[in-house]
Amino acid sequence: MSAKTKIAMWEIGCVIWVCVAGSMLHFAFELTDYWTPMALVAAVNESAWEHTKILFWPGLVFAIVQYTYTRHLHRNYWQGKAAALAVTALAIFALYYGYMAALDIWGGSANLQAMMTITVLGVSIGQFVSYRILTAEPFSPGTGRYAAVTFATLIAMFSLLTFFPPRVFLFENLFCYAYTGEYGILDDYEPYRIFTRGDDPSSANINYCDIKDEDNN
Repeated sequence: MSAKTKIAMWEIGCVIWVCVAGSMLHFAFELTDYWTPMALVAAVNESAWEHTKILFWPGLVFAIVQYTYTRHLHRNYWQGKAAALAVTALAIFALYYGYMAALDIWGGSANLQAMMTITVLGVSIGQFVSYRILTAEPFSPGTGRYAAVTFATLIAMFSLLTFFPPRVFLFENLFCYAYTGEYGILDDYEPYRIFTRGDDPSSANINYCDIKDEDNN
């Protein structure tokens, strides 16, 4: 098996891992009963920012693990992985807001399937960029500093902005595709619980937007 093929397989594996791990982190904050330290890596609301944060941390972990197994195969490794993490977030923002703008123009309602597709596409674009950089000719040594700055910036942003969110749309809670005027860790999660337990924890059910709509009707 050629080096390029092995790298491609790792990049495909990264897409799968990030999507699965990110999906788990989407629910982790609620399932830990809103344990504050979990807010570092788990989504604390339904904003676009939080949905990219839960993909960033699995992507970073995978990059570290992949390096230990493929460091003899690739070139420009940390440049490629820094680019992948940044591009994934930017791609998801572009795809998501483009999709929402299209709905405003042509009509229709957002749905879970479209959001999942945006997630997979965004992660796939990021890993494709990674593959292209890892298999390219070696970059000049000076580019390593740009990768280091990118990693440091992304880690700082995804670590801090959940706890100190700017009051802009990117960080605003978007529950059931409607802005709520809330940012970061919320004061009250009862209206937004996805897993509703009631008096009997063993009778848990999933409270989706369509169920809420039916209840309101």
